Amino acid sequence: MEYSLTNLWHNVLAQLAYDSGQPLLFSSGLFWVLFLLFIPLYALIKSRRKQMLLFVTAFSLFFFYKSSGWYLLLLVFTGTLDWLLAQHIAASSSRRRRRWLMIVSVVCSTGILVGFKYTNFLLWNVNAIIGRNFQPLDIILPIGISFYTFRTISYVVDVYKGKLQPTDSLLEYLFFITFFPCLIAGPIVRATELLPQIRQNKPATRAMIYGGLWLVLLGVLKKAVAADYIAQYVNIAFGNPAGYSGVELLMAIWGYTMQIYCDFSGYSDMAIGIASIMGFKLPKNFDFPYLSQNVTEFWRRWHMSLSFWLRDYIYIGLGGNRRGKRRQYINLMATMLIGGLWHGAAWKFIFWGAGHGGALCLHKWLMPRLKQLPNTWWVRFASWLITFVVVSLLWVFFRADTFGTACEVIGGTFSRFDLAYLPVFAQVRNTWCIVMVLVFALHFLPQPVWDDLRRRFIRSRWWVKLLMFVVVVQLVIEFAAADVQPFIYAQF
Repeated sequence: MEYSLTNLWHNVLAQLAYDSGQPLLFSSGLFWVLFLLFIPLYALIKSRRKQMLLFVTAFSLFFFYKSSGWYLLLLVFTGTLDWLLAQHIAASSSRRRRRWLMIVSVVCSTGILVGFKYTNFLLWNVNAIIGRNFQPLDIILPIGISFYTFRTISYVVDVYKGKLQPTDSLLEYLFFITFFPCLIAGPIVRATELLPQIRQNKPATRAMIYGGLWLVLLGVLKKAVAADYIAQYVNIAFGNPAGYSGVELLMAIWGYTMQIYCDFSGYSDMAIGIASIMGFKLPKNFDFPYLSQNVTEFWRRWHMSLSFWLRDYIYIGLGGNRRGKRRQYINLMATMLIGGLWHGAAWKFIFWGAGHGGALCLHKWLMPRLKQLPNTWWVRFASWLITFVVVSLLWVFFRADTFGTACEVIGGTFSRFDLAYLPVFAQVRNTWCIVMVLVFALHFLPQPVWDDLRRRFIRSRWWVKLLMFVVVVQLVIEFAAADVQPFIYAQF
């Protein structure tokens, strides 16, 4: 008996220890076990604000530790530094001193991000220029560093601009930057959105709790069923594009287009849903982006928290559209290049950002002519189709392992395209095709339909909610891959 208890204790400690091969994400069973233990205790102390802040911050730090190990000390250090600098910025009456303190904070935050994320990329390019053999440095990237770096930058800049009064409580600030629902992969929540809710500390309503549960179930379906199942074929095709026909590669391109949407919006739904269950409202991150009829609209619907962050802190900071058309195009390109580089330290991400920047500039240039077109069904359909094709082709550079592979996928799609392969593909991969058709169809459901379904779920009886939970779990089991696919955006 003693031996069994000792083994049990060691097993529990092993589960709680950091494992670089198994980061704690919303897709892991351990997270949901911990969350089920967390939420009753949280409910008991929710009304006691300081205890709630301590408890949630401690859980968030443990969540980050399970995801990135002792890099949590770096997170606490940078968070404390930014909090102190923001305090001095608000207290200083000298504009010059305020500006320098803001610059120091931004440089420190971006310097740490560059050091971890871009050192090998920069060294690789330098060595390629001088013709030396380069072996990458053994640098482990803390999960979610890009997301919490953008949150700290927005906090300090907003304090500098007078848009936000800094919090006097370091605990409040640590709660803000470590809040576990959005710590690893967004949404990129700003202090102006979360700090007031922390101070008000309102209890979660019935609508928030069950609406949050609805979003969690929807997110699980998107991620663990749709995205992971679609990924099985996408991974095979992108792994060997030379071995597939143009139709098969096109299916892989469309597959990844829907996979990355289901993967990332599914994570966002879970994050927003978990926060809602806890009584906090996080900003919407996706608004059916593949309904967009131009690239400008796409970026108002896709990863909205990042899009608006880039707009407010990069594009407008560079001058926006206030200095003429030519400068506007330069600002757009610079903003999207930064956005591409933010996603990853590789030329393919820079090209992806440049592609979207070029498409945005082209749309701005053509806008006076486009407004003259009649608002007919055919014009709207053509606008949608062109936008969808451009976005889908650019996703190839996002997904492919190398720039050359991306070119091979796109080239093979056009050079080996033969519709005779389509019936064979549909027959061999009929379940995959059915999942894709369902995902497309559900994406095009009008927003009022989704709102009505959510309201019906909130009002439904307990056994209906339980039945839906069981159905979701069963679908996850049925469609589960041999290897669980990690969240795509967790690596950024």
